[in-house]
Amino acid sequence: MTTGPHPDVQGLLRPSGPEVDCDVAVIGAGMGGATLAYALRDSGARVLVVERGDFLPREAANWSPHAVFTQRRYRNAEHWYDAGTGRRFQPGVHYYVGGNTKVFGATLPRFREADFGPVRHAEGLSRAWPFSYAELEPYYAEAERIYRVHGTAGQDPTEPWRSGGFPYPAVPHEPAIAALADALRAQGLAPFDLPTGIDLRPDGSCVRCATCDGFPCLLGAKSDAEVCALRPALASGNVSLLTRTTVTGLRTDPPGRRVTVAAARHDGTELRIRADRYVLACGAVNTAALLLRSRTGRPEGLANSSGQVGRNYMVHNSTFLVAVDPRRPSRTVFQKTLGLNDWYLANGAHGPLGNVQTLGKLVPATARGLRPHLPTPVLEFLTGHSVDLYLTSEDLPAPDNRVTVGPRGAIRVGWRPVNLAPHRELVRRTARMMRRAGYPLVSARRMGIDVTSHQCGTAVAGTDPATSVVDPTCKAHDLTNLWIADSSWFPSSAAVNPGLTIAANALRIAEKGGFR
Repeated sequence: MTTGPHPDVQGLLRPSGPEVDCDVAVIGAGMGGATLAYALRDSGARVLVVERGDFLPREAANWSPHAVFTQRRYRNAEHWYDAGTGRRFQPGVHYYVGGNTKVFGATLPRFREADFGPVRHAEGLSRAWPFSYAELEPYYAEAERIYRVHGTAGQDPTEPWRSGGFPYPAVPHEPAIAALADALRAQGLAPFDLPTGIDLRPDGSCVRCATCDGFPCLLGAKSDAEVCALRPALASGNVSLLTRTTVTGLRTDPPGRRVTVAAARHDGTELRIRADRYVLACGAVNTAALLLRSRTGRPEGLANSSGQVGRNYMVHNSTFLVAVDPRRPSRTVFQKTLGLNDWYLANGAHGPLGNVQTLGKLVPATARGLRPHLPTPVLEFLTGHSVDLYLTSEDLPAPDNRVTVGPRGAIRVGWRPVNLAPHRELVRRTARMMRRAGYPLVSARRMGIDVTSHQCGTAVAGTDPATSVVDPTCKAHDLTNLWIADSSWFPSSAAVNPGLTIAANALRIAEKGGFR
């Protein structure tokens, strides 16, 4: 293989033949894959990151609500199918270098310490993890440094213990959000500064624009996986990147204990990727689909002696809540700075309810999907007088919530929301909270199967090979040289954004998995 030219990226590969070889092949360049490559950049191993997409272009359309949300300019995933209805839908995933982090809201919290143990919910049990928060804590701290996380320790009543403070001070609230925080404190609540990954250092490039949450960053100021992890990894000279390459299957030796080749298509041409070790970081749905497609004589797919690959698919129960005060025009630009976890843990008979956080400021183009039938002038008025919130509750593992692959390889997602009653209570309490804060008009809409940004659970980690897919170091029980570094291995979904936990565990895999 040879290195191909690119204007500003080192280590970009152009295959010179039908085969590429390396020491470690990382399949997927999102949060898990890019962070693992970063962790291995000085290990001496030849690391190849394989990405089915290309670089997301920096262009004026990055900041256009019409281009991003109405035209869906950067939605480049294939359609998936709702297994329950047969309906085809376009998932909220993005195939680019950096993966979904190219358009995420840059909220990077740690999971609560309680999330790592079994938690009783109103509708079932959240599984214990095969390692503790204490084991992951130093990697959380390292991930916060890599991803330039801004925050304030000690405000959140559910915050887990920390070995040190945040790398950077919190992003300040704009006046309307600061006033809301005061109003919530007056109600006896404990709002906190959201942990946020943006380049707001003294010499940083972030301008706190209105087009961050859900948008690509034209300035490269969002702490996404490409900017913070993969580009520094490529600069080391030990890490290479192969773009526009879709891995179609994994093949094993005759005993079926070792992956010997990843079959792929690069720009439509067949390609074989040979490595000593393979790491899947394709996202919980695509990682499960790849294992299920890799039958190699096994009808159940690869790494699936437990029958658990694809099962226990989780996404958060999530709701967009818009609170409007017709008397107060909203002049907020960078709105996503405030969080609330007062109802995250036990709440009597309701059980844990979940997390509340501000959204990026809605405008008519971004709100159109929530209320498609409202006339534009009405949307303009509402979003011009609103505070916009995102509510998440834990979705519990259920075996029949699963990813399967159709006869022609099409991805089918079967998902029935679990634990909805606590989520409805979270919505009710949040609506009441916002009315008390001076926003008399409250509208809420729960998200459905199309919203896939917090997907996890399809290749669960555990100590028992009969009931789990990977071990506590995220190595497949059935194979000697295959690991998973995205959120597929999560035993539970918790109720906060998963990005930092994916990154922290990728750093942990690099060390605990014996990669360095």
